[in-house]
Amino acid sequence: MGKKELGAGAGAGDDEQDYYQLERSVESVLHLLNKQAPLTLKQEKYCSNACVERFLRAKGNSVKKAAKHLRNCLSWRDSLPTEHLMADEFSAELAEGVAYVSGHDHEFRPVLIFRMKQDYQKCHSQKMFTRLLVFTLEVAIQTMPKNVDQFVLLFDASFFRSASAFMNMLLPTLKIVADYYPLRLHKAFVIDPPSLFSYLWKGVKPFVELSPLTMVVSSLDVEESLHFNDLTSYPRATSLRFDPSSVPSAAKLGSCSSSRFSFTVSHHFDSLKPWYLSLTDTAGSKVGPTSLSHTMLGPRISPLNARSFSFASPVTQAPRGNIDVVRKGFFPSTPMPQKTQKLDPSMIRHPRTPKPSFLHSPALFFKKDSQMSRVEKSRESFAPFLKFYQRSYDEMIYRSKMRPPLGGLISVVSPQFKRRNMSVSQRH
Repeated sequence: MGKKELGAGAGAGDDEQDYYQLERSVESVLHLLNKQAPLTLKQEKYCSNACVERFLRAKGNSVKKAAKHLRNCLSWRDSLPTEHLMADEFSAELAEGVAYVSGHDHEFRPVLIFRMKQDYQKCHSQKMFTRLLVFTLEVAIQTMPKNVDQFVLLFDASFFRSASAFMNMLLPTLKIVADYYPLRLHKAFVIDPPSLFSYLWKGVKPFVELSPLTMVVSSLDVEESLHFNDLTSYPRATSLRFDPSSVPSAAKLGSCSSSRFSFTVSHHFDSLKPWYLSLTDTAGSKVGPTSLSHTMLGPRISPLNARSFSFASPVTQAPRGNIDVVRKGFFPSTPMPQKTQKLDPSMIRHPRTPKPSFLHSPALFFKKDSQMSRVEKSRESFAPFLKFYQRSYDEMIYRSKMRPPLGGLISVVSPQFKRRNMSVSQRH
């Protein structure tokens, strides 16, 4: 007991020491920033303890690197400037749903969707696209609860015909998020890109900082996999095997007769194929024998017989010695020669399996498995966010998530009009 208490006390002491060390690092970063140039009120508001901690963790708890990175971020935000971004500037984009916050996942992370067309970059400059991106990211950060500091990005590439055009939009976006929003990205999904995008992405992936968090998925594959998994909830689709316990016990459940054969279903023969075919002649005017035993006609149908006997010839079902009886009854004019030569199983040559060459790389034998596992992982990761991708866009719902001043004049002026109307109504 004493050792456990000492261990618990040592763990608590280490946590307190790490907390005080982190606080000292945050103070050191802020001291370096103020030493270079005094921070404005807006910059001090942005440089909260949580913000400085993210920059420290992104730079491996290096105070100098974190201070330099944060200073570059502050100068970049002043160049936009971010405090002047308003929804009125992007009225056309908001009406079409080019970039918006679709909702929050099960851990209350905002899910952002970028659904741009290929002609957007031709009609708008890169600076305009950057402002729209930063505006959408700031709206998402405003909707975060207190204990949440990450978001999810969904890039809908189905409107792009050129892989290079989509790459020119994706790479600047990931770079802005990595440089000026460190440790904010939880996951990013590229949905239905052009066919050549995978080859381009494979070439630039080692040089992209957020590539481990970016996945390429197909919405149709995810929908089909989810639909296939949902089929297990239906008892008719889960199993098509015959259940003998679901029917009353009887020697004969049903039969179907014709002039050539009778089809009988019974519950005590086989659960997979509970039927057998008998060649009992039901027609009284038929020439030939009218009753044949089951031993004469061959074995009944079972899982051991791979081929179905429903459309097979009676001769193929009969034993070797009883071919003449069946031939006289059904085919009196057709000679059926017997097989006199028997094949030796040892003489049959099976195709050889090619041995792996020494020049082949061992990685080739595991390439398909690794690719399948990678595809399955991306599907499982994207499955919780499929509903946000399929959800229809509503401009009013998205505008309701904006807080002043990002919401524009509508969000700023409308509360004043509401208060004025309420005061006027109270006077009357």
